[in-house]
Amino acid sequence: MPKLSIIIPCYYSEKNLPSTTAELLENESRFPGDITFEYIMVDDGSKDNTLELLKSFKEAHPDKVTIVKLSGNFGSYNAIQAGMKHATGEMNIVITDDLQDPPEIMLQMVDYWKKGFKLVIANRNEREDAFINRFFAIMFQKMIKRFALTNMPKGGFDYCLFDKKLREEVVELNESNTNSLYLLLWLKYDFVSIPYTRRKRVIGKSRWTVSKKIKLFIDSFVSFSYFPLRLITISGLFLGLISFVYAAYVIFARLSGLISVQGWTTMMVVFLLVSAFQMMALGIIGEYLWRNLDLSRKRPPYIVEEVI
Repeated sequence: MPKLSIIIPCYYSEKNLPSTTAELLENESRFPGDITFEYIMVDDGSKDNTLELLKSFKEAHPDKVTIVKLSGNFGSYNAIQAGMKHATGEMNIVITDDLQDPPEIMLQMVDYWKKGFKLVIANRNEREDAFINRFFAIMFQKMIKRFALTNMPKGGFDYCLFDKKLREEVVELNESNTNSLYLLLWLKYDFVSIPYTRRKRVIGKSRWTVSKKIKLFIDSFVSFSYFPLRLITISGLFLGLISFVYAAYVIFARLSGLISVQGWTTMMVVFLLVSAFQMMALGIIGEYLWRNLDLSRKRPPYIVEEVI
C-alpha cells in the first residue's frame, strides 16, 4: 500500500495545532483504504507549547506521527528540508500548520500522482488576505516567474505533492539560503496545477515577518536567477553610454564657445549617481559571493536536536 507523508513545519503553533491535527485526521476518511498516512511534524525552534502538543499528537497516534525537533529557528523552508529527509512515503505533501490551505485538495493530488505525475502543485488562484499582502505576494510571484522560474504557476505555491524520487533529489542537493519548494520546479519535471483559494487565517498569529519575506525574496532571486548580475552589466553599459555622450557634448560646447563649463553641480550629480550604482552593484555581487562562501563552508541548513 502506498504511503502518504504529510510534512508540516511548525513555529509557535500552539493555537493552531489542535484544530489542524483534527482536520488532517478527519481528512483521511476521504481517501480509499489502500493509502496509509505518515505525519512529519517539524518543530522549528518554537518557544511556546508547540512541542508538548506535538508529543500529545504522537502519543495519540504513535504509528503514524514523527516529530523532528530542530535546535533553533532555521526558517520554514529549512524545516521543510528536515521533514523531507525524515519522510518515508512514496508520496509527500507539504502543508502549512495554519489551515489556510484546505486539506481536502490532497485527495485530488493523490489521484494525479496515481496517473503518473511526480509533482502536483496547488497554486493560489485567490487569496482571502489583506489587500497589501495580496499586492506584494502577486508582485513577488510575477517577478519570480519573469526573471527566475518561468515554469512557476500563476499565484505561486507553498502547498504541493511530490514523488519520493523528487524528495530524495532535493534532500541530496542540501542547499541552504534557498526556497526548498522552488527546487522542485527547478528539477524540471512535468507537473499539474490545481488552483484554489487560500483561506484567511483565523487562528493564531503569523510569524512571517517583513524581514523574513525580504530574505525569501532575495534568496529566491539569487538561488534561481542571474538576472541581478545581468542587470548590473546592462546598467553599467547604459551609464557608460550616457557618460560618453555627455563628455562629447561638454567638449564640443567648450570648443565652440556655446557655454562656459563650470561643472561643479553637474559633476557632483554624476558622481553621486555613479557611486550609488557602484554600491548597489557591490551589494548584489556580495549576495552571490556570500552564498558561495556559505556553500564552501558546508554547514548544514538546519540542526536536528531530536527525532521522536
